[in-house]
Amino acid sequence: MKKVFLPVILMFVLIISACGGKQSSEPSHAGASSSAAPEGSAPASSEAASQNPSSGTVTYESENGPVEIPANPQRIIGLTNAPNIISLGGQLVGVDEWTKKNPLFTDKLASVETVSDADLEKIIELEPDLIIAGSWMSNLDKMSEIAPTIIYTWGKLDYLAQQLEIGKLLNKEAETQAWIDDFTSRAKAAGEAIKAKHGADVTVSVLEYDAKDFYVFGNNWARGTEILYQAMGLKMTDKVEADALGPGYYTLSLEVIPEYAGDFIVLSKSSTGDNAFLNSETWKNIPAVKDGKVIEIDTEASSYSDPTTLEYLLDIFKKGFLEN
Repeated sequence: MKKVFLPVILMFVLIISACGGKQSSEPSHAGASSSAAPEGSAPASSEAASQNPSSGTVTYESENGPVEIPANPQRIIGLTNAPNIISLGGQLVGVDEWTKKNPLFTDKLASVETVSDADLEKIIELEPDLIIAGSWMSNLDKMSEIAPTIIYTWGKLDYLAQQLEIGKLLNKEAETQAWIDDFTSRAKAAGEAIKAKHGADVTVSVLEYDAKDFYVFGNNWARGTEILYQAMGLKMTDKVEADALGPGYYTLSLEVIPEYAGDFIVLSKSSTGDNAFLNSETWKNIPAVKDGKVIEIDTEASSYSDPTTLEYLLDIFKKGFLEN
């Protein structure tokens, strides 16, 4: 019966919708799949979903009020937070293009479609029973007519609180909290080991380069920044703290990178980028570079802060700092 009414629903939704999207020249951020917005660190918690066993649904207390959702959704479209969903075994049928391109999720998303908030026709064709979207996206009202739609505001929750909300959404809150407790304990222990080996005041800077600019990151812009500065308790340099901590990142030229470089550098490096700067005298003369204290991470695999990415980066950091 659903197939019979599909063209009618599609025509209705497309006629009254105003499709659109945003683009950003900022370095991409975890969870910001189709748009960029500043992230804060103040968590805003939701209550656990309440059960309605007779209908197979639960009421999820979203940031915009209660939403009745399937107790066990089987066809989720993740326009944002898709990696968080994957980490809990959520059944995805559609994801944003950035998650689809992420090498950490290639195998798990082989049969999952790429979709955006602008493509209502494709969203309808995928027949979702739950949609997860960002508050900055377009067509939110129209998506809620297609399936129950949960909206998250990027930056309203910190990286661990966001994962816990996905756990509540998928009825896996206890499992999620157990992982959070375990991960933060392991990351803190690694941070203590790093400070014991390299000094309590050891500093680290996280840098990235795109086609025209360098960026240095604060403590909540993925690339492992949440691990290094929040979970491990490592320090950034005074210049990084002054310029990048508040906004999340700061744009640099090659010439001033030495002013921001810490005792260690975590370099977010794209396999498809122009890495000619690595041969420049400016780069080669940075003390951390000369001392072999550069830890390279894959940009495409490091732009989220979900459990899969965090575990991947924690392993790299433990080896990079402790086996150096």
